[in-house]
Amino acid sequence: MRLAAKRFFPFQVLSVCCIGSSLSIADDYDPTAVAQAAIAKLKVGAKDWPQWGGSPERNNVPKTGPLPTKFDVKTGQNIRWSSPLGSETYGNPVVANNKVYVGTNNGSGYIKRYPATVDLGVLVCFDEKDGKFLWQHSSEKLPTGRVHDWPNQGICCAPLIDGDRLWYVSSRGEVVCLDTEGFLDGENDGFNKEPNENKDEADVVWKLDMMSQLNVSQHNMCSCSVTCVGDLLFVNTSNGVDDGHLTVPEEKAPSFICMNRLTGSVLWTDNTPGANILHGQWSSPASAVLGGQEQVIFGGGDGWLYSFDPAGDNGKAKMLWKFDANPKDSVYKLNGATRNHIIATPVIYDGLVYVAVGEDPEHGEGGGHLWCIDPTKRGDVSPTLVYNSKDMTKTIAPKRKQALVAADGDVERDNKNSAVVWHYVGSDAKEFETTMHRTCGTVTIKDNLLFIADFSGMLHCLNAKTGEAHWTHDMLAASWASPLVADGKIYIGDEDGDISIFELSATKKLIAEINLGSALYTTPIAANETIYIANRNRIFAIQEGTKSEPVK
Repeated sequence: MRLAAKRFFPFQVLSVCCIGSSLSIADDYDPTAVAQAAIAKLKVGAKDWPQWGGSPERNNVPKTGPLPTKFDVKTGQNIRWSSPLGSETYGNPVVANNKVYVGTNNGSGYIKRYPATVDLGVLVCFDEKDGKFLWQHSSEKLPTGRVHDWPNQGICCAPLIDGDRLWYVSSRGEVVCLDTEGFLDGENDGFNKEPNENKDEADVVWKLDMMSQLNVSQHNMCSCSVTCVGDLLFVNTSNGVDDGHLTVPEEKAPSFICMNRLTGSVLWTDNTPGANILHGQWSSPASAVLGGQEQVIFGGGDGWLYSFDPAGDNGKAKMLWKFDANPKDSVYKLNGATRNHIIATPVIYDGLVYVAVGEDPEHGEGGGHLWCIDPTKRGDVSPTLVYNSKDMTKTIAPKRKQALVAADGDVERDNKNSAVVWHYVGSDAKEFETTMHRTCGTVTIKDNLLFIADFSGMLHCLNAKTGEAHWTHDMLAASWASPLVADGKIYIGDEDGDISIFELSATKKLIAEINLGSALYTTPIAANETIYIANRNRIFAIQEGTKSEPVK
């Protein structure tokens, strides 16, 4: 059930703040076609879903035929297959070239070398046709414990697949490139020799240990789902605070990196969040050509959104713009914070960028912000700027816990260079059910309808052009997930294990609510006319007209 809600909002809540923008979203814009065009550049199937969000624009709107609105894990109705996972699963599945991949822990003990009693981060590969286990990549727990590698959490990200290569970030803070065939092809494709070549284990091509090679100190876990532009691979390092949540032990370590995905070499890095990281950095990058400029966009652990030129500048990062996604007088603290960082993945839709703020769910609920941003501007494009009354000629540097401290003489002024198109904090401040709360979730947009679930269990439907609220729905349980929009329907999961299904409409039309038997922390995807969803300990392939043995 949902955690006890904190029903206070220390900042002024407005339904929508629209800043006079000349931008408009085309009524005929088709994000599914955009995703398909990106997928076509990879060596994968036309209806595969080969990375988190399907494409670098990160919008979960796949091309698919009819998808079921009725399925039952107890009877096996419309369940083509299901396979066991670990005891905790947070990685979103992806599908490519007849294989399904999902991150979990070692609770199923698929390989002899590591029985289920050994805690690991595990990336598991299944046969798309029947769910047969093929191989897994195993990451032993770091000796430093939960500050870097939280027990039983496993792999919390999704991989990227192109042809016979796969890239992902392990629970040990490694960027890893694998051969998608493992050792089933009888070949060792790796640049580094593995300790064994067992048929059921991964074939490592290369890996970059961000902790030892870049001095990164990830907090609790790594969870970046990488993306690429050509041969450029982009990673959020998850660099974060110490065990006491007081300081950033490696403030000079990079937060964002660009690599050559073929060789694993680092091309450029950026550590702009530095000592201002609030907690962790668990967002994933997005990328697109925006305003004629290729951009890669990162959500920072300091609550800022950053855009870079993917190519860099002579081996250095080239920042294009930055955006503070929190009110300047908001305050960060472990409990009751009003300042948040960014866990969600930014989504790109028809030339605009959408992102919401959030916090580690362990630290409770709270008020949130959802932004629509014009990415064609440059420099600091935040809604407002902070000066100090002693010198009003220049802005002051960002501060970690509170950007504006009135007692110190700090003052706020509107930013004439603001990139805000609209800002949503809810449609009614007096009602908990119509307020935007913190979220781990990423928006999904189709037909100019934007959907986002917040951690308090509300699913919001907005007009993507204006930020106007169409409707909200209380799932009565916390949601860590993002919506799937496909076949004219919306699918969203919650912590009670329910999948809620709605019509794709500006009017709320709940079709069904189906329980999968265990908590859902992951996002449904669709590939090749099949829905894939992982609950806490099992992955399901759901397809109309199929039948499998009931889950025991």
